[in-house]
Amino acid sequence: MSAAVCVLILSALWGHTVVSGDLSRPTKVRLTSHDMNLVLSWDLPAEPAGLLYTTEYRSSVINYRAGCVNISTLECDFTRHSIPQTIYQFGKYTARVRAHSGTETSAWVESNNVAMDKETNISSPIISLLSNGAAIEVIIQDPVFRISSLRQVYSSATYNITYWQDSQKQKTRSISNIQQSRVVLSDLEPWTKYCVKVQISTGRISNNLSQPSADVCESTTIDKEVPWVAAVVTFITMAIAVALVVVAVVYRKRISHLLCPKDSLPQHFKEDLMVRPNSSMYIAMCNSHPSEEIFHQVSIIPDSSIIEAERPLEAEPPHTTQT
Repeated sequence: MSAAVCVLILSALWGHTVVSGDLSRPTKVRLTSHDMNLVLSWDLPAEPAGLLYTTEYRSSVINYRAGCVNISTLECDFTRHSIPQTIYQFGKYTARVRAHSGTETSAWVESNNVAMDKETNISSPIISLLSNGAAIEVIIQDPVFRISSLRQVYSSATYNITYWQDSQKQKTRSISNIQQSRVVLSDLEPWTKYCVKVQISTGRISNNLSQPSADVCESTTIDKEVPWVAAVVTFITMAIAVALVVVAVVYRKRISHLLCPKDSLPQHFKEDLMVRPNSSMYIAMCNSHPSEEIFHQVSIIPDSSIIEAERPLEAEPPHTTQT
């Protein structure tokens, strides 16, 4: 009788929920992290009919907190349902889950421990290729993290780039420890199709690598221009421009004197310019008189009808009536 009383008292205290050893517990409970999320998953108990589940999580510095409550799915994402700012990218976490059926509840089942920054699985980067003559530019985009970002968690992260001709995948070439998100592959053959794959290295001692990206292919076109040609042409152009400016500054007086001379003309040049021409045509033009203009005088006589029409009307005298 005393045992039954204790069960009833516990039932009242815990909201009529009874922990029963007969209710099957969830199995294969596991805690994982993918791109800085924190997900607890489990398999169905031996008797799965009509069960609901409640989850909790804790870190090395905080006690258990509520996660998903009374759910029917077999997974709980704590980074989606937890209290804000309670899960950190450098934290170490443990979780647990129990099943419910009516007023009965199974025992808690704890998961493994997960250190977020050391054990999270990193998705593959997204890459795109841009053909530029006989070179190909690789543009890399980091995966999106649920908490923080790739560079904030892994400040020493680098890219490993592997590339090959489309028909010769067994002859791959690679470059490692690249920090730039835009890389130019210049040692390529013109008019050739190349494929590229990129993987992220976190730079940690454990050498945590991301998933490799999908193979992306692009073709080169014309042969690349010799890089020093453009530099030489630019240098010569600038040197000529600087030389012209220096010459103009140093010899500005001579240049001004050449363009605008101050010397007067010799006297015999002035006398020759002032001599009256002896041309017969010029003499005839100077001695000629203006030709007399012939004209007839014209008188304009206005029409009388127009005059009458334009004359103002005179006021008629008023009529008087005799009585």
